[in-house]
Amino acid sequence: MRLNRVLRMSAAVVAAGLALSACGGGGSDAGSGSSGAKNVVAKAKSDKKLVIGIKFDQPGLGQKQADGTYAGFDVDVAKYIAKELGVEESGITWKEAQSAQREDLIKKGEVDFIVATYSITDKRKNEVSFAGPYFIAHQDLLVRADSTDITGPESLTGNKKLCSVKGSTPAQNVKEKYAKEVQLEERGKYTDCVTSLLNKTVDAMTTDDVILGGYAAQQPGKLKLVGKGFTDEKYGVGLKKDDNESITAINNAIKKMQQDGAWKAALEKNVGPSGYKIPEPPAIS
Repeated sequence: MRLNRVLRMSAAVVAAGLALSACGGGGSDAGSGSSGAKNVVAKAKSDKKLVIGIKFDQPGLGQKQADGTYAGFDVDVAKYIAKELGVEESGITWKEAQSAQREDLIKKGEVDFIVATYSITDKRKNEVSFAGPYFIAHQDLLVRADSTDITGPESLTGNKKLCSVKGSTPAQNVKEKYAKEVQLEERGKYTDCVTSLLNKTVDAMTTDDVILGGYAAQQPGKLKLVGKGFTDEKYGVGLKKDDNESITAINNAIKKMQQDGAWKAALEKNVGPSGYKIPEPPAIS
């Protein structure tokens, strides 16, 4: 009798343990484990929450406002995608995604996806996947308003100093293809390059024209866009490698945004005031 009672108690303990395991355990471990296994679509559907990476320092694209809110074209694209996936703005946690950190943020699962002037390149596609493109920009130069000798990338001669941010490739592109003598200066953020340009410690700043246009609009009479775009930069939504279901869902959201007029309206609201000419939306493969 005593032996039978012990066996029955042991069986009950084992059964309880199996049931707990099937439910995912208890406490914080269960939440983090189940969430980590979900792709973007599944997480949006079940949790109604997303962590989205954006830039915090790009006027007109992704900028943290003085009141703690976020504004810009990339922000509007991200919010539209999130809503199409079933997540309201109140369910979004915004995380700063500096250029040099973007791949790591995605691979470590610190963000669900990134909308941060993120150019689609073959090198990056080795580490992450992209939906889109949702916009095509062109590399250009930002100079001081009184500058007359810098008219394009080929004119960056005589040991001129060119600024760009770490983890981005535009400055190296200029040196390799247009002006081998140019001295490259790297900064942590685009705003650091703008400060260096205004302080005359660099001669020009390079990145995409839509980004530079925002800074020119912030500094009227002090900075100007050269206006000689010389590359195509396809902006994509970065997410974990081979999350094909989420890529399809995000592409569908971008297409809908283009078709219902929200894409153009977002550009006109955020980028139009800088004088940037609003292009046609890009085709999505």
